[in-house]
Amino acid sequence: MNARQLSGTLIRRTRSHRNPWILMYHSVDVYQEDPYLLTVTPARFAAQMRWLERRRLRGVSVSELLQAVSAGTADGLVGLTFDDGYADFVENVLPVLKERGFTATVYVVAGLMSGTNTWDPDAPPKPLLSRDQVKSLSDAGIEIGSHSLNHRSVPSTTGAELTAELMSSREILQEVTGVPVTGFCYPYGDVNAESVAAVRSAGYEHACAIAHSDLPTAWALPRTYVGDRDNSLRLLAKLARHALRGWRRRATVHPTKTDDVFDLPTDGPDARGTSLGAAR
Repeated sequence: MNARQLSGTLIRRTRSHRNPWILMYHSVDVYQEDPYLLTVTPARFAAQMRWLERRRLRGVSVSELLQAVSAGTADGLVGLTFDDGYADFVENVLPVLKERGFTATVYVVAGLMSGTNTWDPDAPPKPLLSRDQVKSLSDAGIEIGSHSLNHRSVPSTTGAELTAELMSSREILQEVTGVPVTGFCYPYGDVNAESVAAVRSAGYEHACAIAHSDLPTAWALPRTYVGDRDNSLRLLAKLARHALRGWRRRATVHPTKTDDVFDLPTDGPDARGTSLGAAR
């Protein structure tokens, strides 16, 4: 079996368990320093999108992916997510997506628009999207989700600060975009049962984590970290790992269930990847 045949088998296996594949990106830009391994060069990103396209996979937003899963029409769809809301998305990502008919979800740190990645003190400063850019992306069909107000770890935040991180961030982004913001992404990938409960109570319909877990899936969606070293063979290996982890979760969480374990809302490398940067 060659690599193309293997990838086809893995894609079918992923579909058969309704175990959708969601890729996690951050910044797409040229770089000299990247201590957290957050950045993918534009050339590498374009090659990764071509890899998906050659396998008849189409990148979509998380909301579109989950709606398709619920309708049983998710074949050939892959979720594309971009954490933090870096300004380089406009120039280096959006044209590549448009060329292929792809969409994506950008998770914006609502309180730091037009600022920089101040939560990464050891990394070079990277500009974040402005309010006008966020609005333009939303108008262009890119889903905007919340990545909190100030990029604080949800399990480490309580009381009024937690309310601001979850609810104020959503209100700000809805004001900017003029459309409902239904998705959340946990900063640093930090999530536990209490975090899930808080996110659900805040009114989010789904949320992205990183690792596969026993938490309610729609509010702790596992994702695959993608870095600048990920060529076609590494992407294939990551697809295989995702398929295996989904199968294991299905076997252990619901061993007698024959359809899927993807728990959708009724109303409507490891946890940190290959490095700390994978969950920034």
